Amino acid sequence: MDITAISALVIVLLLFFALILGFVLAYFLARFNFEIKLGKFKQEIEKKQQEDIEKARKEAIAQSRSVLGGKFVEQVIPYLPDFRYDPTEARFIGSPIDLIVFPGLASGNPQEIVIIEIKSGKNSHLTASEAKIRELIENGMVRWELIERPAENEK
Repeated sequence: MDITAISALVIVLLLFFALILGFVLAYFLARFNFEIKLGKFKQEIEKKQQEDIEKARKEAIAQSRSVLGGKFVEQVIPYLPDFRYDPTEARFIGSPIDLIVFPGLASGNPQEIVIIEIKSGKNSHLTASEAKIRELIENGMVRWELIERPAENEK
C-alpha cells in the first residue's frame, strides 16, 4: 500500500468518524432540546393542575357556604317578620321538605296542615323528589296513620 492509498483511507476514516460524531452530537442536541421542552410542558401542566385545584377548592367552599347558609335560613325563617304563621306551630323537617306548619296548634285548635319548601338563590327550582311530593299533596295522596306499640308490661 502506498502513501496515497493510506492517506485516502485515513481521510475516509476521519470523515466516517466525523459523520458519526455529527450524528451523536445531533442526537444529544435534539434530546437536550426535547428534555427542555418536556420540562416546560410538565411545568405548564402542573401549574394548570394547581390552578384547577385552587379553583375547585374555591368553588367547593362557596357551594358549601351557600348550602350551609340555606340550611340556616330554612331553620330560622319561622322567626323572621315575613313568616305568615306562628313560629311555635312550625316544625323543621329539613329533607325532603323543609317545614310543616300546623296553624291553630298553639291555641289547641289546628285548622290545616301546611307543607313548606324554602328556596333561595339562583338555583331555586324544586328537585324531582320535591316536585313529586308537591304533586302527591295536590292530588290528595296524604293520609293519617297511627302506630301503636304495646306497653312493656303487656307483652
